[in-house]
Amino acid sequence: MTAASPGPAEDPRRRIPRTDDLLALPELLEARARLSGPVLRSLVGEVQARARRGELPPEDVRPALLAALEDRSATSLRPVLNATGVVVHTNLGRAPLSDAAVAALVAASGYVDVELDLATGQRARRGAGTREALLAAVPGGVPADLDALVVTNGAAALVLATTALAGDGELVVSRGELVEIGAGFRLPDLIASTGTRLREVGTTNRTHRSDYAAAIGPETAGLLKVHPSNFRVDGFTSAVPVEHLRSLADEHEAEHGRALPLIVDVGSGLITADPALPDEPDLTGALEGGADVVIASGDKLFGGPQAGILLGRAETIRTLARHPLARAVRADKLTLAALEATLAGGPTPVSRALHADPARLHERAERLGAAVGAPVVPHEGRVGGGGAPGVPLAGWAVSLPEDLAPLLRTGRPAVLPRVHDGACMVDLRCIPEPDDGRLADAVRAALARLGSSDRGGG
Repeated sequence: MTAASPGPAEDPRRRIPRTDDLLALPELLEARARLSGPVLRSLVGEVQARARRGELPPEDVRPALLAALEDRSATSLRPVLNATGVVVHTNLGRAPLSDAAVAALVAASGYVDVELDLATGQRARRGAGTREALLAAVPGGVPADLDALVVTNGAAALVLATTALAGDGELVVSRGELVEIGAGFRLPDLIASTGTRLREVGTTNRTHRSDYAAAIGPETAGLLKVHPSNFRVDGFTSAVPVEHLRSLADEHEAEHGRALPLIVDVGSGLITADPALPDEPDLTGALEGGADVVIASGDKLFGGPQAGILLGRAETIRTLARHPLARAVRADKLTLAALEATLAGGPTPVSRALHADPARLHERAERLGAAVGAPVVPHEGRVGGGGAPGVPLAGWAVSLPEDLAPLLRTGRPAVLPRVHDGACMVDLRCIPEPDDGRLADAVRAALARLGSSDRGGG
């Protein structure tokens, strides 16, 4: 009598927990307060799929799901420790907000009196507190009738100013200021989209007051001056100061009885001059020079949220605010709250990083280097975001193997280093000092993963 042949082996996939059973776990039921049903189902499906592919034993499905649940938030955006040494990093959202601005965002997330006078119960001017904070931040010596307006971003501010003040007329601008910045964004294309025509004067490297004067004619609707960002032109150069453009506009008005608005885009948003950035223009300087309206971004050297800031003569600002386009680009309550708090609160993270003490940076870098067994080398940071191009920020970095960079970027927390000359540089300039321990843990974890990978490959 022959022995019976054994039956077919059990398919381990049959032991993968059912979707309904996993969704009924207490931890998932509790998570419904912060994550939607579709998100939770997606998490369950992802872990089950790993088990079906044989990447995960069926018995590990539940713990893997709970681990994934712990890491999951309602947004796909991940916080990143900026270890590049670039202060205003566009790919990381530009300026990190101050504690005061973060608190203001949270406070403004509910119902707030953004456009209401609580004393009378009547509608009030939108963002009055932000406007007052902007005006208070500008020192004396500027027009007494100064006013302010906030829109969604710097490009929106320029579009609004161009549309409302120049219409379909000509704006006279230097050729050396028709810039292209990141992602192929070109200033002349933006202005052309409004219907305003640009009258280019001068050359790439040299423009004179006489060039502007010769270009002004019956079709001229205003003068535009833009601070070039992301590059510098050195050597045989010449540019026309705001003061000279103001005098040119005044002479034209006196002779022809027609005012020519002077629009100045300073770009990065310094309120007053910073000795550490001697060639970077500031809002106050442009106003003192006679600009009718000055434009800046809120999320660069200003140190606040993404916003377009317009400061200028009250009559000019009223013209902008009354234009129909102003409604399309107006700032929301969160931006207004964070911008006001950026001004009313303490030093911003951008300001602290720009003016960090090199000796203290060296001390912190040495401590990190000792903790992870890596050397410390001189490393120059950068302003970033188009501000002060070419200006070095003296500092230090921990030099690590180049292969560590992707492991740092995908770790928890995510760390963005700078890869340069075959090394992975970790610069602490933009790391808040309380996060030094987290950074050290992240580097050690990445080194462990790298060592494990090397051993597996060997």
